Amino acid sequence: MSKTEVASDTRAGILDAARRRLLVDGHRGLSTRKVAEAAGVPLSQLHYYFGSKQGLLLSLLEEENRRRLDRQTRMYADDRPLWERYEQACDFLEDDLDSGFVRVLQEMIAEGWTNEAIGNAVKALVGSWYDLLTEVATEAEERLGPLGPFTAREVATLIGNTFMGSEALILLGFDRDHLPIRAALRRIGVLIRNLEEGATDARP
Repeated sequence: MSKTEVASDTRAGILDAARRRLLVDGHRGLSTRKVAEAAGVPLSQLHYYFGSKQGLLLSLLEEENRRRLDRQTRMYADDRPLWERYEQACDFLEDDLDSGFVRVLQEMIAEGWTNEAIGNAVKALVGSWYDLLTEVATEAEERLGPLGPFTAREVATLIGNTFMGSEALILLGFDRDHLPIRAALRRIGVLIRNLEEGATDARP
């Protein structure tokens, strides 16, 4: 095995250990020492590859974001009604909440308000989701016609903001007994279905 392959395996092993420790310890409790122990590497190796806890978290967030973006891109590329794909996106939200990804993302967004470096990094990651949603909305516009008074980018912004805000409220403790957050998200799928099936019925 080459040095490059060894380095890649070591880095991947540290990220995997950080992912596992994050589920146990949370963002605030995450310790670089515990991550190094879980990865079976000296603490110096972690600092060599990631520099600091902040660097480790940003790298982990980027890795997890890429995985989920790839998953969502494949899902939206399916030849299925858009409402079905949207419902699956709601299912994915539950997985992302359980994995701890949403919590880390929201906490890094908050840190980005006062830390420009983190803010720029997180903006780039989040922006990629809005770009994907814009592609999906553009596809819907081409198939169904005008999206009311909204442009495709505006629809993507509204949907993205709805999910981001819902995630923040769920993490804050609002749940089914307080606000019907999950149900409201699902209702958007019903609206999309009505629009799709209405557009289909209207075709000659």
